[in-house]
Amino acid sequence: MPLSKQRKDELVAQYVKLLDESDGFVVIQFAGLKVSEVDQLRDEIRKADGYYMVAKNTLFTKALQQRDWPVPDDLLKGPTAVAFGMKNMPGVAKAVLEFTAKKEMENRVGVKGGVMTGDILNPKQVDAVSKLPTMEELRAQLAGLIVAPAQGLVNVLYAATGQVVNVLQAYLDKQDGDAA
Repeated sequence: MPLSKQRKDELVAQYVKLLDESDGFVVIQFAGLKVSEVDQLRDEIRKADGYYMVAKNTLFTKALQQRDWPVPDDLLKGPTAVAFGMKNMPGVAKAVLEFTAKKEMENRVGVKGGVMTGDILNPKQVDAVSKLPTMEELRAQLAGLIVAPAQGLVNVLYAATGQVVNVLQAYLDKQDGDAA
């Protein structure tokens, strides 16, 4: 059954909204997946702060053009699903690749490529993105960089005061020894 003009406009608007909220997306090919397997993939992507949906290629292309995103024409052929990275593209790419790497998913689901920061990615580049640190990991690394100098200062001050106490104790011990 063909989609009505109103439904097509709704889908394009939904795609545009997702593009506005995402920092990239992974294009997934799938064939013969059970509903439970699609739900499992959707859950894994959701845990990584992403959003999964099956896309209508022509309408998704219109949404990409409206938002001046690059259009990966060669990726948008056949049954296509899209995993949007909602401010966590590396985490979403990692979740998708881990799911597709499962033995039981062989030849039924795979990564066609993706788009991130205005660049069209091939599957190897999506794999490279999946190895980047997630936002949480970057925040932890940044916090560690900020705290490290302060910790070093505390250690230096502690060592210095410890040395002063040792010198004073030695002086007092010497005074007690001279008095005896």
